[in-house]
Amino acid sequence: MTDRRVAVITGGSRGIGAATARELARRDHDVAFTFRNKAGRADEVAADVVDSGGAALALQADITDRSALDAFADAVRAWRPCLDLLVLNASGGLERDLLAADPDYPMRINRDAQLATLEALLPLMPEGATLLFVTSHWAHLYGTVPQLPDYEPVARSKHAGEQALRARLGDLAARGIRLLVVTGDLVEGTITAKLLERRSHGLHDARALESVTPERFALAIADAALDPSLASGTTVVVGGALASVPRS
Repeated sequence: MTDRRVAVITGGSRGIGAATARELARRDHDVAFTFRNKAGRADEVAADVVDSGGAALALQADITDRSALDAFADAVRAWRPCLDLLVLNASGGLERDLLAADPDYPMRINRDAQLATLEALLPLMPEGATLLFVTSHWAHLYGTVPQLPDYEPVARSKHAGEQALRARLGDLAARGIRLLVVTGDLVEGTITAKLLERRSHGLHDARALESVTPERFALAIADAALDPSLASGTTVVVGGALASVPRS
C-alpha cells in the first residue's frame, strides 16, 4: 500500500500539464491524466512519472464528450479510491478545424467541460482535497484588459469557466474542498503561443510581459497545491504582477 498522494490532470501530455505531472511525481504523487491525441507523448509523460517513483494512468479522453469523461472517471475510480488534487488544465479554442465544425467550441471546452470534469470526479474528492484551475492573465482579467482578436474567444470562455467554478465555492467549502486559481502569461513553446504568434505577428512586442516556461508554471501549481496556508478562492500569479498587464 502506498502513502503517495493522488493527482488528476486534464490535458497532461504536453505543455503545462506534462510539466505538472512530472513535478507532482517528484513530490510524491501518483498521477492520472487525460490526453486528446498524441499517445506517444502521453506514454513519455507516464514513463517519467514512473521513473520518479510514482504510478501513472494516461487515458485518451475528450472532456467535451460526456461519455468519454465518464469513462475516464470510472477508470480513475478503479485505479485509486480517492484523489487529493484535481488540476483543470485542458483548454482550447484556437483549433480552426474544431471551430469550423462548432463555433461554440471555446465555451464548451473552457467552461462547460471544466464543470463537467469537476462533477464527474467530485465523488472521489474527500475533505481536504484541492481543485486547481489553470488560466492566463488575459482570461483572468477579461473585460478589463485589451485582447488579441484571435485569443478573445478563448479568454472570454476561460474567464467564464473560472467564474463558474468560483460560483461553486460555497458548495466546495461545505465538502471541505478548496479552489485555487493559477494565472500566468502565455507559456512559451505551447500550442497556444505558437498559434497566436503565427496569426498575430509582433505578439511578443505587444505582450511586454515576463516569459513563462511550462516548468515554471508547473512549479507554481505544485507549490500552491501543497501549501495549506492558501485559502479557497486564492489566485496565484505566475510571470509578474497582474498590475503589469496593460489595461484598456
